[in-house]
Amino acid sequence: MHACEDLIKKTGMLLLESNLTIATAESCTGGLIGHLLTSIPGSSLYYLGGVIPYNNTIKTEMLGVTEATLAKFGAVSHECVKQMAAGVKGLMNSNISLAISGIAGPDGGSPEKPVGTVFFALADENGVDSVKFFFNGDRSAIKYKSAETALELICKKLQEK
Repeated sequence: MHACEDLIKKTGMLLLESNLTIATAESCTGGLIGHLLTSIPGSSLYYLGGVIPYNNTIKTEMLGVTEATLAKFGAVSHECVKQMAAGVKGLMNSNISLAISGIAGPDGGSPEKPVGTVFFALADENGVDSVKFFFNGDRSAIKYKSAETALELICKKLQEK
């Protein structure tokens, strides 16, 4: 199993103990977080599903990200991931949700948002919070570091409840 197996199990255990469900909207990780969550038997008790809104049309049509948000802030932004998280939470009717959007590279970066820039958002009944991280490495490393960080953020959120 993957190197962060303990973190995956911990995430599942916290979701089960909290009796909460989660859904994901993964742009730059392409479904990796959902893959990791579902690698544990019984994960269907807490993981409802996910959307891989790799294209901006999917972000707007499925998740409710506004054209204005994309035009003003871009797909890799606090504003976009917050709307993605709220959208997938409503779409899946989950208790909490996680959304992620970033630049995994090797292309697509800019001086303002270099390759390795990744935004995360978590939504629950109290609203939506977002954070920004920067990861070094190649495309694969950035994707795995992003997925691992997402699981850590979920665990931290659940431990606060």
